[in-house]
Amino acid sequence: MSLFKKTLATFGIGSAKVDSVLKQEVLYPGKSVNLTIHVYGGSTEQDIDNIDVKLCCRYIREVSMNVKEPHTGGPTRRAHQTYALANWKLPYAFTIHPGETRDFEVELDVPWNTPVTIGDAKVWLETGLDIAMAADPSDTDTVTVRPDPIMDGIFTAMEEQGLRIRQVECEAVDGFALPFVQEFEFVPTTGPYHGRWRELEIVAHRSEEHIKLWFEIDRHREGMKGMLASLLGTGSLQRELVIPLTDSGKEAGEKVLNYLDTFS
Repeated sequence: MSLFKKTLATFGIGSAKVDSVLKQEVLYPGKSVNLTIHVYGGSTEQDIDNIDVKLCCRYIREVSMNVKEPHTGGPTRRAHQTYALANWKLPYAFTIHPGETRDFEVELDVPWNTPVTIGDAKVWLETGLDIAMAADPSDTDTVTVRPDPIMDGIFTAMEEQGLRIRQVECEAVDGFALPFVQEFEFVPTTGPYHGRWRELEIVAHRSEEHIKLWFEIDRHREGMKGMLASLLGTGSLQRELVIPLTDSGKEAGEKVLNYLDTFS
């Protein structure tokens, strides 16, 4: 193999490539996802030190606009942050030869509290090859995440009462296993809450024993604008409902509606 081809490969030209193929179109929190990783040899033999697969999402954090002294306070801006929800690594190195294809079967657990991909929420798989002394090729695949059966039952019950999702965001908070929570903003378009509430915000967090939900209702015209995230950070939010994991989606939806009726 010529020195020229090896030199080009160090800059990623004619280097090995990687491609991840999901075996299912939709992911669910608490389940696993299966994928096949295809590694294609380039124009020269290369040593692959590692294959790294990450299930990533993004969330919003308020960051200081003062780059030199970020801890001095002052104006802030909303910035997207990336968080790796799950990670898988190949436990050994290998060599890929020119024109060769190597396939790897991977099972990756999708953690509870993985964001549902509606609104501004984005989740993706990022696959990278670690090649010594060369540019590391990568592959990124956006994925669809749907609610688990309990949360699906809750959303269905709310929709049947005329509540529609207007906005969904993942926002930074403290005090949780993850550095963010997913916030769902609903507006009443018909039904018993129409004309009485302006909007409803909900945050849900699942543990091994239960799902805990926090609620904030706005009856006025000002709009809460991310109130949940700030209140959760201070621990001062009082309206919460705990739903055991033994409940069905229908039972969970009925409990949420009964709870909301106490504030209507």
